[in-house]
Amino acid sequence: MNEPEPVFRRILLKLSGEALLGDVEYGIDPAVLTRIAREVREVRDMGVEIGLVIGGGNIFRGAGLARSGMDRVTADHMGMLATVMNALALQDALERQGVFARVMSALKINEVCEDYIRRRAVRHLEKGRVVIFAAGTGNPFFTTDTAASLRAIEIGADVLIKATKVDGVYTADPATDASAEHIREISFQEVLSRSLNVMDATAVVMCRDNHLPLQVFNLNNEGDLLRMMRGETLGTRVTV
Repeated sequence: MNEPEPVFRRILLKLSGEALLGDVEYGIDPAVLTRIAREVREVRDMGVEIGLVIGGGNIFRGAGLARSGMDRVTADHMGMLATVMNALALQDALERQGVFARVMSALKINEVCEDYIRRRAVRHLEKGRVVIFAAGTGNPFFTTDTAASLRAIEIGADVLIKATKVDGVYTADPATDASAEHIREISFQEVLSRSLNVMDATAVVMCRDNHLPLQVFNLNNEGDLLRMMRGETLGTRVTV
């Protein structure tokens, strides 16, 4: 039976650095890295063009370092470098799956990855390469959620997909509140007015103002990313 046509032509997948932790306390769990790379390959094989943004919280989190007394700009730059480390690891995992991948950094680190240039990134995507956007926006005080929204808009993604540890958006934290209810579909304005913990407010406003839909799903449910590409309703859909 022929594979159904994917419902999206181009996506931006946002992963947290913590997603790479798996069963380890710090750094990267190789088994998790391999599974993510395999799922990305399966989606790419459907003909979907894929951009990725990954955080650095499994190594350094700038805001956390700043709260402990470090200069915020210095701390955020350390967090950006952590995202580059994760991006290189993901690039390696994808290449071991037979996928051509490019890391493009908002900070100039020419010895290990390319500079981010929007037109070049789009060209990579058109050639079937997975593009991993590293170092956030290149500016302190901006999260990787905001970087994901920005890159998704810049490359003309059909949807921003945020991978989390739960199956979508809830009225409260389901890990601490047993009465938390799952939300299937919600507007960006309601996310802001109810202060729901989906993405930071800057990222939400960027998606809203640029009419970029957001899909939130559970990365730990193996195969859900592929099912979304086939049109199955999973997680939470956030729209204008």
